[in-house]
Amino acid sequence: MCETCGCAATEKDAATVEVIGRLLAANDQVAGHNRGHFDSHGVVAFNLMSSPGAGKTALLEATIDALKADFRIAVIEGDLETDNDARRIRAHGVPAVQITTGSACHLDAQMVHNALHDLPLAGLDIVFIENVGNLVCPAGFDLGQHRNVVLLSVTEGDDKPTKYPVMFRAADAMLLTKMDLAPVMDDFEPARAEQALRHLANAAPVIPVSARKAIDIDTWVGWLRGEIARVRSSHDTSVKPHEHHHHGHHDHHHHRHEHPAVA
Repeated sequence: MCETCGCAATEKDAATVEVIGRLLAANDQVAGHNRGHFDSHGVVAFNLMSSPGAGKTALLEATIDALKADFRIAVIEGDLETDNDARRIRAHGVPAVQITTGSACHLDAQMVHNALHDLPLAGLDIVFIENVGNLVCPAGFDLGQHRNVVLLSVTEGDDKPTKYPVMFRAADAMLLTKMDLAPVMDDFEPARAEQALRHLANAAPVIPVSARKAIDIDTWVGWLRGEIARVRSSHDTSVKPHEHHHHGHHDHHHHRHEHPAVA
């Protein structure tokens, strides 16, 4: 459990709520700062979230191979202890910065800001942020991303959007991963997973993929290309609000910077 987001607290008394509120407000300020850096360099940032083992790294490997001829890509990797995922990403010829969170069960905006010092933002088009495997805590922390992508593997159960509504309500796309296993996972029904998402009043696309077999990633890659174009053309830096933020509307256009360096 993570003390930085309050999930370790057994009782949410008024003092705890106040502390968490201040923490989230401070996080959002840094997130706006991060977004300003992304925007000033024309970089589009995607935050990938899922439970452990849903296939985020495998998806990124296939995605990088599909896009690297047209886009300059970097990855920020979040993990509790190891740098295994970052090494896998670097093997595909793109820079990857590892964030080892220790006991923290999610990335926060300051961690991402620190990682930006190690990325050549002026020479990038896309930054993928692979969050720590967790369907609870990452949903509460804006990192400065432009879009949220939530992965749901066929090995997990099609009721996950109902069980973890904050995460799935924040999704700009829901990917159904490991679809090559679908024929043997007869208790997972894609239509039920989509219905659960729609019950959260989320109209985000539901995209089936199988990264390891390179099956059906064209729709996913097409969605990415479309979102990159939309963010760049409209300067749209909005991120869906998080349910438990009580400190007012976020102005995602603040903290813009003209200079190329990360402050």
